[in-house]
Amino acid sequence: MSEIQDLASPAAALSVVPTACDSKVELRVSCKALLDRDPLNKSDPSVVLLVQAQGQWTEIDRTEVIKSNLHPVFSKVFTLDYYFEEVQKLRFEVYDIHGQCAIGTRDDDFLGGMECTVGQIVAQKRMTKPLFLKYGKYAGKSTITIIAEEISGNNGYVELSFCAKKLDDKDLFSKSDPFLEIYRINEDESEQLVHRTEVIKNNLNPVWDSFKVSLSSLCSCDEDKKLKCLVWDYDSRGKHDFIGEFYTTFGEMQKIVGGDTVSWDCVNPKYKIKKRNYKNSGVVILSELKLHRVHSFLDFIMGGCQIHFTVAIDFTASNGDPRNSCSLHYINPYQPNEYLKALVAVGEICQDYDSDKRFSALGFGARIPPNYEVSHDFAINFNPDDDECEEIQGVVEAYQSCLPKIQLYGPTNVAPIINKVAKQAAEEEKSKDASQYHILLILTDGVVTDMADTREAIVRASYQPMSIIIVGVGNADFTDMQILDGDDGVLRAPKGEPVLRDIVQFVPFREFKTASPAALAKCVLAEVPKQVVEYYSHKAFSPKCPMMDSPILPANTPE
Repeated sequence: MSEIQDLASPAAALSVVPTACDSKVELRVSCKALLDRDPLNKSDPSVVLLVQAQGQWTEIDRTEVIKSNLHPVFSKVFTLDYYFEEVQKLRFEVYDIHGQCAIGTRDDDFLGGMECTVGQIVAQKRMTKPLFLKYGKYAGKSTITIIAEEISGNNGYVELSFCAKKLDDKDLFSKSDPFLEIYRINEDESEQLVHRTEVIKNNLNPVWDSFKVSLSSLCSCDEDKKLKCLVWDYDSRGKHDFIGEFYTTFGEMQKIVGGDTVSWDCVNPKYKIKKRNYKNSGVVILSELKLHRVHSFLDFIMGGCQIHFTVAIDFTASNGDPRNSCSLHYINPYQPNEYLKALVAVGEICQDYDSDKRFSALGFGARIPPNYEVSHDFAINFNPDDDECEEIQGVVEAYQSCLPKIQLYGPTNVAPIINKVAKQAAEEEKSKDASQYHILLILTDGVVTDMADTREAIVRASYQPMSIIIVGVGNADFTDMQILDGDDGVLRAPKGEPVLRDIVQFVPFREFKTASPAALAKCVLAEVPKQVVEYYSHKAFSPKCPMMDSPILPANTPE
């Protein structure tokens, strides 16, 4: 870059990082074997999409009506904001539409409905479910299929290589020192500098270094957005001589991929007016274009990556005797304790991303049967060969069942469980693909006793496909726990080694006592998508291609 460094280029500081937490998804809908409600013809179906907010279902969109078809494939695409850290409940309702009547009138026939979450759809990418009538009855053999695709605002970057030939010579005693500038023309006609090349000294046929720029920065991800390109003869005093300009689009640039030569006349408008036989002031050539995909969290999830959820529960004596109503482990038949509230809030999100719906449930800090020795890593179902429980409800039942069988003790050591999950993650990492990521939820009522070992364990775990969420239960002073959360600085092992990436999120439950469970889940899970992308990007792992069912028919063919 040398001589042109004083021309501060914003592209030099460009960071091509995906905004993994800011995504939209498109949902495409089709149905099969719908009920035939019309006596003289087939049903004329339409699908209504409703979302649940604060316990109420609200229609947000509907498809077109397809005439006389029991196997419709709708062209309408539903577009939704996607948030990993939230349970986004959807309901699809299919109606047989009569004439121009609006859905909801007595003339409309309900053909069936289905409820699910956005997370379930994107985790499977393609989901087929039976339709149900009222009172839970199957709508015959009717099914609805939802296909999800991500829309990303910043989904990649491009690598470009430019050269030029026969540029005008602007210098008296030597040749021009050319450099190239590319500007994006915005909607308001303002011009935003995208990239400035280095200066090629004393050369009318320059070959500039290739450069990378995000599609968002280059063209706002719109391949038809106009780009203005300027060629200058560099002057050390800043009074650069204008050689010429041309206009293009990213769409035009991409013709090179098909083997076409992509070049532009570099034109000086003043010369074009004054000189009768003026053709150009040289030719600028695009010699190479490489399009790079920046993968997002949804790319990995929709590529088949599974989120394996492990919960680790603190059974130290500081929680209080579970038989006492003041204990943090007290089982109130009318209201779940803080451990259960945190477990269900986070687990309900994660379960949508695990196909077998089996979750590891561990305990630490208790004396356990049969010998009642202290354990800092035991299965709460007391099956050392299989610590997994069926769904979140299975974890809840195992937790409630184990309480009368153990003796709360101590100390509060969490490093053994972090190391255990990290070891499991390391085994799967050997497959060198983006197939499984681990989330460890640690529920504890106090500051960990083995802080040095825990810091060491977290540093080791930061190299594995896993994230750690710590929820502080009760009213203890959790000030020291903030050390483990990398938000206030880089966590280091006792010998000074820093974490590879920030994988810990700590939240005191008391801050959410009066809030909904969804608020807690949103807070503790908000960083997970970024952590997933950081890990797989560091490893240069691409999303896998999911296995899908038989394709949807491309057209609405009558029976």
